[in-house]
Amino acid sequence: MPLVREMIAGGSAGACQIVITTPMELLKIQMQDAGRVAAAAKLAGKEVKHTSAMELTRNLLRERGIFGLYRGIGATGLRDVTFSVIYFPLFARLNALGPRKNDGSGEAVFWCSFLSGCAAGSFAALAVNPMDVVKTRLQAINPVEGAAYNGVVDCILKTLKNEGPLAFFKGGACRMIVIAPLFGIAQTVYYLGVAERLLGIK
Repeated sequence: MPLVREMIAGGSAGACQIVITTPMELLKIQMQDAGRVAAAAKLAGKEVKHTSAMELTRNLLRERGIFGLYRGIGATGLRDVTFSVIYFPLFARLNALGPRKNDGSGEAVFWCSFLSGCAAGSFAALAVNPMDVVKTRLQAINPVEGAAYNGVVDCILKTLKNEGPLAFFKGGACRMIVIAPLFGIAQTVYYLGVAERLLGIK
């Protein structure tokens, strides 16, 4: 498949997934942020109220409706679509460089798929880390004082002004460490045909 088509296919997959992943990402970020807020309140001697995922969901639905669950969807879309545009073509090309199985199938050996998934995943994760930083800041419950954002562009400009360009790569190493094995294992499982065997296709 030509590179452009691979990029379009990957980007389309990334665009489709944000319908599901945006609410999940929002709740994850707000749960983490709620923990930070609670810890700060406890240190200040204030009463700490436990907040569950269900309570956060109800509050968002009550205050903003169903669209409240899609806060930060623009930044999430930028991150996920760009990630997929980079990841899938890069994985395909790295995987094609390795040795093939001896069964005549032309498929890569499993360790080649694993390493290709790790390498492509970590590179794509670092490349989109600036978008992940923007997404996280937009979805936080209580932004840092003086850093309330009015959208993606506003968040980018304020971050650049207040913290400099390196702020967009905060957490980049940790993200690479998480993403690399995740996509390495996912591609290995796919290329070993585990799902097909479980479904009785193979």
